[in-house]
Amino acid sequence: MMKKILHGLDGSEGSFKALAEAVDLAKALSAELHIISIEEVPSYAETIGEVVEEKLAANGKFGDAILRAKKVAAEKGIEILSHVLVGHEVQTIVEFIKAHDVDLLVIGFMGHSALYNRIMGGTCQNLVRLAPCSVLVVK
Repeated sequence: MMKKILHGLDGSEGSFKALAEAVDLAKALSAELHIISIEEVPSYAETIGEVVEEKLAANGKFGDAILRAKKVAAEKGIEILSHVLVGHEVQTIVEFIKAHDVDLLVIGFMGHSALYNRIMGGTCQNLVRLAPCSVLVVK
């Protein structure tokens, strides 16, 4: 039985479509629902100001997305536990799953960088391959 569900929230419409599935599953299974958003800092920042600027922009984006997600869940009587972490998306989510004994990861098929994902391979594909739990990909 699934007791803990994790949803990867990047603020895209695809992730909100996946959120709706995660909320319905959490309600049907009486499972705990967590959402995770990952702040990626620039790989080669030229100044500390660039890192701070990037982090502030991400905080604003995820803040709005988290509020929207909590509203969607509350409408169905589900409480969300939210987590905003800094790091590489795939690695950070996999580590979170292991540390918190997550039973199911629910993610959208494509996030913000659809063109990059088609060319280089995407976060979704890597999470399906590396996550140590079941993964539901919502199209």
